Amino acid sequence: MNATAPLAGVRVLELGSTVAGPAACRLLADLGATVYKVEPPEGDQLRTWGTIAPDGTGWWFKSHNRNKRLLTFNLRDAKDAEIVRQIALRCDVVVENFRPGWLRAIGLGESELRTEKPELIYISISGYGQTGVLSQRPGYGSIAEAMGGFRYITGEPSGPPMRIGISIADEIAGLHCVIGALAALYARRGDGRGESVDISLVDSVLSLMEGALPEYGQAGVIANRTGNLLATSAPTNVYPTRDGEWFAIGANGQSIFRRFAQLMGTPELAGDERFATNQARIANVAVLDDIIAAWTKRRTSQELDDELGAAAIPGGPVLSIEGIVRHPHFLSRNSFVEIPDGEGNMVTTCAPVPRLKEHPDAMRQAAGAIGRDQRESLQELGIELEAIA
Repeated sequence: MNATAPLAGVRVLELGSTVAGPAACRLLADLGATVYKVEPPEGDQLRTWGTIAPDGTGWWFKSHNRNKRLLTFNLRDAKDAEIVRQIALRCDVVVENFRPGWLRAIGLGESELRTEKPELIYISISGYGQTGVLSQRPGYGSIAEAMGGFRYITGEPSGPPMRIGISIADEIAGLHCVIGALAALYARRGDGRGESVDISLVDSVLSLMEGALPEYGQAGVIANRTGNLLATSAPTNVYPTRDGEWFAIGANGQSIFRRFAQLMGTPELAGDERFATNQARIANVAVLDDIIAAWTKRRTSQELDDELGAAAIPGGPVLSIEGIVRHPHFLSRNSFVEIPDGEGNMVTTCAPVPRLKEHPDAMRQAAGAIGRDQRESLQELGIELEAIA
């Protein structure tokens, strides 16, 4: 534990698996909390996802569960469930992402634990939330993306709804979980009271739908798929380059568009009635994008980066992960960290976000073997197994 970290001294019990709950607890651990991750004897299913390391565990899992204490218990076993209950009562925060009601049935629900420890902060992440007509349904992030609106507006206008390339619903729910945990911890400092926090994957997606809800509610407008276009401003798109790459340009502000027109050698575009205002540019975006694409095709990605940068016009190359790890900006910010997993592997992972200047992060260890930290953690928590029937 980093004693100078902002959450130093905060203990978190992670009950759950895969993406959402573990993502939240990874962020809490990055901020200095001691996170006890409980896995079933066979391990979190995320261990088997993606490219697998030589020791049999996926690289994603190792990064996704960094800085945590790894424990293993069978929650369906009464003795193991009692040990986990004892751990929960020694923690400040419990994060779980089971179907609503399941933990309550084995004595690890919010009401049971907070009856014994009223100051406990208990956070539940589920597909549809703890209330509502669908609350008892199992819910995955992919379904939440569909029902919360993301899939409907993602893709080309003439094509089917499409998936965003990451587990976006789970990751957003994880961020909301951290916000809820920090708010509850802050409130507890003043009134000493615990909190119950209810996070739904569907709600988390809906909360990021920007203007879709008010525009429908007040104007009857249904947001739809626009591909790479930004429906509210133009020009904003990705454009082909001479060397076969793609380059993103966002020249939609009035002063920026004037500079961009000047840079392309077509200053008259800024005064053209088809492009003189943002609304006009949106109405004529196909024509404008053809003009821009004809210009970008005569330049390499690097030339575009240099020219737009010099003119203070927002733009950047569309990078693969290989391009990201080689890019001088990320390298200059030390955006990547290598940490050991205790199994003889070094794991490349992202540096923590956010970055706190006065309380720098301390990356400690990637996730390793199932139950790696069990003995040490139980001793640290003062739990004697012999005393548990």
